[in-house]
Order: sequence, then C-alpha cells, then structure tokens
Amino acid sequence: MAVRDIIRRKLTYEDYVLIPEDGLRHEILDGEHYMSPAPTPEHQGIAAILFRKLDNFVHERRLGRVYFAPLDIYFSPHDIAQPDLLFISNERAGIVGKKKVEGAPDLLVEVLSDSTRRTDQVVKQRIYEAFGVLEYWLVNLQDRTVRVYRRAGDGFGPAATLSGEAGDVLTTPLLPGLEIRVGEIFE
Repeated sequence: MAVRDIIRRKLTYEDYVLIPEDGLRHEILDGEHYMSPAPTPEHQGIAAILFRKLDNFVHERRLGRVYFAPLDIYFSPHDIAQPDLLFISNERAGIVGKKKVEGAPDLLVEVLSDSTRRTDQVVKQRIYEAFGVLEYWLVNLQDRTVRVYRRAGDGFGPAATLSGEAGDVLTTPLLPGLEIRVGEIFE
C-alpha cells in the first residue's frame, strides 16, 4: 500500500465547490467535510428574529451588512464555513466577494441544533477564534441562553452567558447602542 493511500488528504475549497447542491448545508472545517440537515422551524424562527433585530439596527445606521445562511465564509483553503448569521462592518467590507466572503467577519452567530452542537461549540469556535473573528454568539435553544465570546488579544476571552430568565440584554461593542433582550429572542 502506498503512503499516499494511508495519509488522508485534507479537503480544500476546490473540493468544496464540487459538492452537488442538495438542499443541505455543507462545510469544510480543518479539511474535513461536515454536512447538516435542514434546520428546524424553531431554529429558523430564532435566526429570523436575530436577523431582523441586527439588520434593522445596522441598516438604519449604515454600519455595514448583515447576512444569513447559506453564505460561504472562506477562512483558508481548508476552512469554509456557513454560519447562521454574520455582520460585516463597513471597515471590513472589502472581504465580501462575488461568490463568498473571504476573511473574518466582525460577528458570527450560530443557533445550536442537536446535529450541529459539537461542531459549533468546538470546531467552528476554534476556527473563528484562530482567523480573527471579533465576536461569536452561540444561541442555545435548549437552555434558552446566548453565550458571547469576544476577542481579547490573540483569542476569545471568557464567555458571558446571558439568559432571558435573568432579564439579560445582549449588547456588543461592535454595534454601540444595540440592545436585544434575550427573552425576546426565544418568544
């Protein structure tokens, strides 16, 4: 057996674009193929609420753009993700290409699903941190919380966990003045 048969090759963006469109979400993370089934109605409802709140705020103040999945984020030839939501400030607008975003958005949001929980909390978090995402929100449908990771130096600082039950309000230094009551996200 040849050595090339023993060592498995990491997948690249060139492999990624060959995946046929099948209505499922495909990503290449650290050279591995990840596939997720379509999200649940609850997942999509939560993502829609967050999109409306973020997009209205950003649009009214002309701060940049908010996008929703599916949209390819090209971090490296071996790291192509499709987060649920993302914000790209005017300062980083140059990363938006015709077919994909090439570089780290300011803010990424993932709504956790049973099928994506480990990927979002471990694999994607590590990639987002390594490639310079400024802030990452993990929205947990099970315990109705939002976990916020913010850049501190070379990586994310300790996470803050916000809940509607505690009356917490989601804010971000990336969007001064934005206030989203966590309880409203899960209504």
